[in-house]
Amino acid sequence: MVAVYEQLTAEGHLSSAPGSGTSVAERSTATSARSAPVIEVAPVAGMNPGQPDPALFPRHAWQRAAQRAMAALPDSAFLYGDARGHLPLRCELVSYLGRTRSILTDPDRIVVTNGFAQCLNLLVQTLLRRTGRAVIAVEDPGSAGASAQLSWLGAEVVPVPVDAHGLDVEALARTAAQAVIVTPAHQYPTGVPLAAERRHQLVEWAEATGGLIVEDDYDAEYRYDRAPLTSLHALAPQRVIAAGSVSKSLGPALRIGWAVVPDHLVADVAAAKANADLGNSVISQATLAEFIATGALDRHLRRSRTIYRQRRDRLIAALEAAPGVAVTGIAAGLHLVLELPEPCDAAALADVARRAGFAAQPLDRYRHRPGSPGVVLGYAPLTVDAIDHAAQTLVDAITEPASKRSRPPARRRRDQAGSPTVRT
Repeated sequence: MVAVYEQLTAEGHLSSAPGSGTSVAERSTATSARSAPVIEVAPVAGMNPGQPDPALFPRHAWQRAAQRAMAALPDSAFLYGDARGHLPLRCELVSYLGRTRSILTDPDRIVVTNGFAQCLNLLVQTLLRRTGRAVIAVEDPGSAGASAQLSWLGAEVVPVPVDAHGLDVEALARTAAQAVIVTPAHQYPTGVPLAAERRHQLVEWAEATGGLIVEDDYDAEYRYDRAPLTSLHALAPQRVIAAGSVSKSLGPALRIGWAVVPDHLVADVAAAKANADLGNSVISQATLAEFIATGALDRHLRRSRTIYRQRRDRLIAALEAAPGVAVTGIAAGLHLVLELPEPCDAAALADVARRAGFAAQPLDRYRHRPGSPGVVLGYAPLTVDAIDHAAQTLVDAITEPASKRSRPPARRRRDQAGSPTVRT
């Protein structure tokens, strides 16, 4: 009994003082789950276009892969290992990237990361240690999250314009960037691919300046009317870091990504990874290796690709009823961009889209410079039936008669001339 009381007191359940006996300790509820403050450090659901449908995650196939992986793991796998990642996974990635993205590499040049976000972290740390600075060019428009992360890490972010042919390489050449982050297969968010001439110009820039190209292959698995473009890595393996993840193909919660690193950077990037976190979870890596090796990933992608294409096609068909609205980009990925007629209020339409169930943001959120109105629309989590209803809500918002809106006089005169405007 004495030992029990001492243990409960040591754990804070009881309080005891000489001469006053023992009583139940008072506990504060200020840090309980109900009252703890919520600190948002990333976009919440409904605010981040391009996320996959979590309902499509292959739970049973993943569970079976996890069971087989756990049974096969040697005892030594539960110790600290190679910070570059679990060797069987790196071997599977060599095969997978070779047959799907024409990336020819070996396991020693692959570093497994906590998603693509950590690839950026390792890049910045490597540049800072090598040169004392990190000047990194980004696409404009481009990923707002990547730009914010780079700035937070201490990098100087240089926006480079994107047009209908992708990144403007001539504009990039006028900067002092040491590296550039590009989405050549399916530019985020505009959806255009990097033109063949620009691809060669980009490689020439890297070879002439000694710069690095970070190829963000964020949704290469989802092409609906064409084969995926060959990775830039095939053109210049010593100048391109080919980075990807399972965030779109499976789910961002897994936090598994990879970087195929040039020979001259492997040691520095591996050291940065080791000092960041000593490596990813071996259990998760072993599960993914088994998932790829048994063909489960390919089966999941075939199924989800068909579903997402049906949803995209239904959405585009429904939006044809909206006058003056154009859908940009190739038939790929999990989002699309709506170009809106002037003077549409993109922020208001994005708000309407979110209330209807889409993940949506105004295009200006992804720009460093202002441009024409547009909305980035994520449709992946919506079923076909839900898309019909949600798209009709958007069409109604765009085509709402001017007589039903409350407008300042100056804008009312313009509306009467025939330009539709979104209002909330």
